[in-house]
Amino acid sequence: MMLTGKQKRYLRSLAHHLDPVFQVGKGGVNEHLIRHIEEAIEKRELMKISVLNNCAEDPKEIGAELAEQSGSELVQVIGKTIILYKESRDNKTIELPR
Repeated sequence: MMLTGKQKRYLRSLAHHLDPVFQVGKGGVNEHLIRHIEEAIEKRELMKISVLNNCAEDPKEIGAELAEQSGSELVQVIGKTIILYKESRDNKTIELPR
């Protein structure tokens, strides 16, 4: 599913007060991180991930990679903060605007 601009704006407003759940460091993206994101996003639906200064990769590329590998939607990358969304199977709480 692709998010509309309206849905992304709504998710960004919800994510505003969230603290990052995970950090991507110099190791970059790995299976371990992806597995943790998959588990956590099923419970939360919406999450922030921060890219540390010691990570050489571009946060936009990391965001795209994390979204693709975890099966979630990339809502936004602002600076070194990545926002991901994935509708939960069992813990759905976010109602997206149509």
